[in-house]
Amino acid sequence: MLKKLLNTKETADILSVSEAFLERDRWAGARIPFIKVGARAIRYRMQDIEQYIEDNLSYSTSEVEHA
Repeated sequence: MLKKLLNTKETADILSVSEAFLERDRWAGARIPFIKVGARAIRYRMQDIEQYIEDNLSYSTSEVEHA
């Protein structure tokens, strides 16, 4: 069964980031995989959002890379 795809606003709300953050992420190389539906609609899978959270889990601020 196909699971619900989330739009950019829903994804931003889940991650507590702005929609602009997700847009910049897509332009920069998409750390979070996305699906382009038609000419303009962008959708995300919950499993990819959950994987992104797991991949970025830190236990100390010293573990975080600084840009």
